[in-house]
Amino acid sequence: MKPRFEIITEARKILKLPESATLEQIKRNYKQLIKKWHPDKNLSNQGLAENKTKEIIQAYKIIVQYCDHYKFSFTRQEIEKYLSDRERWFKQFGCDPIWANENE
Repeated sequence: MKPRFEIITEARKILKLPESATLEQIKRNYKQLIKKWHPDKNLSNQGLAENKTKEIIQAYKIIVQYCDHYKFSFTRQEIEKYLSDRERWFKQFGCDPIWANENE
């Protein structure tokens, strides 16, 4: 039996995902690949298309299962890692009259 990391890594590569991806990216890549390899769109090579479709579906199930069991952190420290540029700027400079926009 393969280690879990290898299984997830293979699934990630099948879905053409980077090492770090959002749920939105995962869904988007899955939909694009399913659309590309759907047997109805690959009439000249339906056998290959069916195999690729099965492979993509299995990879997606593996990734979704991993995500379903992933514990998301809602700590201030973790959330602040992903602030937008605007939020980061405001956090650093706040309402400083030199930097702040009076209209906000």
